[in-house]
Amino acid sequence: MTNRMFALTAAVVLATGAGLFASEKKIQLKNMPAAVQKAVEEHTKGSTIVGYVEEHEDGKVFYEAETKVSGRTRDLLFDANGVLVEVEEEVAADTLPAAVKTALSTRGKVLKVEAVTKGSIVTYEAEVEKNGKKSEVVMDARGNAIERR
Repeated sequence: MTNRMFALTAAVVLATGAGLFASEKKIQLKNMPAAVQKAVEEHTKGSTIVGYVEEHEDGKVFYEAETKVSGRTRDLLFDANGVLVEVEEEVAADTLPAAVKTALSTRGKVLKVEAVTKGSIVTYEAEVEKNGKKSEVVMDARGNAIERR
């Protein structure tokens, strides 16, 4: 009985806690605040719009414009005031800093890399395959792994 009660409590905590961290839903440009609409229009000139997403993370609302530029993905994240807070764009592996290229080469075949820029900080999210297994790693510009998935 105690184990069953613990499992039920854990399930409830996980189910309700998941909503506190991040959630997202597809929306249209017209459903964004005016300041965000204006910022999106300014920052996506020359891009193909793929879609828009409203994200809720840690009690804050963000708006993402999912785009393609020259065949590569480029996602722009804005706060509710229209301030660009993050750019995530697909990049060619041969354009990476040498340290990142070297570090990724030890992890297997690079399938996809995205440069993520928040302010002046750039990190790299890479999908790699080794021995038939795919994994993701986030690295700083010096090739240090920050996170593995």
